Amino acid sequence: AEGPRLSYRATMMVTLNAKRLESLGAQCLAEILVQISTGDAPIQRRVMELASAAAPKQAAREIRRRLDFIGRSRTYIDSERRDAFIADIGKQRRAIREQVAKHDPGDALDLLWQLTELAGEVILRCDNRDDTVLDAFRAACHDLAEIAAESRPDREKLAERTFQAICANS
Repeated sequence: AEGPRLSYRATMMVTLNAKRLESLGAQCLAEILVQISTGDAPIQRRVMELASAAAPKQAAREIRRRLDFIGRSRTYIDSERRDAFIADIGKQRRAIREQVAKHDPGDALDLLWQLTELAGEVILRCDNRDDTVLDAFRAACHDLAEIAAESRPDREKLAERTFQAICANS
């Protein structure tokens, strides 16, 4: 008597492993990732995050693009969207600190300035009764100070930019 037959899908689940995926090659895996992530923004961002980890300059470009998008957006961030937005800001902050700053503190400093400059406009379009969105930007300010110490920018330019940021802080 034969044992129960496994369906094709069950067989694939049993035999799918890293070794088999490696045999597909980078090009094929890249195409699969693009196909899987198409139309799914969180998966696309995660795939880009993974790809960017290997290339700090690419990471900086992707972060800059994301921050530009956040800055251009006019969508109201209500209580339902707030947690996802805060998570996104946190992810951008961590990527700057963990991926970009290790290789190019000057670029990381510029990105953190870009991030903190978003605060005023973002807060105006937020349901932010408990200051959690503001806290995400405060954390970026803390990172800004640390990265500024690491990158050692021109003191006069840093003082001028800091003064302008303070004056523009509503």
